[in-house]
Amino acid sequence: MNEFAAWLAGTSLSNTIAANLWVIPLVQSIHIVAIAVVFVSLFVVVLRIWGWAGRDQSLSATSDRFMPFIWGALAVLVITGVMMVIGEPARELISFSFWAKMALLGIGILTVFGFQRHLAGHREQWETTLVAQPSTRLLAALTLLVWLGVIVMGRLIAWDARIWGSLSPQLVG
Repeated sequence: MNEFAAWLAGTSLSNTIAANLWVIPLVQSIHIVAIAVVFVSLFVVVLRIWGWAGRDQSLSATSDRFMPFIWGALAVLVITGVMMVIGEPARELISFSFWAKMALLGIGILTVFGFQRHLAGHREQWETTLVAQPSTRLLAALTLLVWLGVIVMGRLIAWDARIWGSLSPQLVG
């Protein structure tokens, strides 16, 4: 991975991003707003699953309202995330927190996709259900925790070696 990060850092696109001091802060700001949109939208859906908010709407209606925000913000996250990796490849790719974030991101995307498919397959049931089954509520809570983990791991990338010590590839390389 060190060799790939070094190669990526030597590309003209990486040098262009790194040479313009405003690019990384702008991309990071957009990235943070996008993760906030994903988390808040997911939080509202989870509150509806628990029956703590939005009981005047069906779960299907709540999901139909917020899922486009989640998927749209995920697309922005991918674009800005790739730009940050290209702009600072060593900081991102040689980081335990980055790879933990990527693993949690994959789990988070799969759970959101699975939930959306389950909801679409049982739409009539969710139209009349005010509070979801305990197993669905537990899965919703775990999904929210996974996304919270994505946020935390994203923040820890900046302090990877300090936080993780010998687990950080930054200390090994």
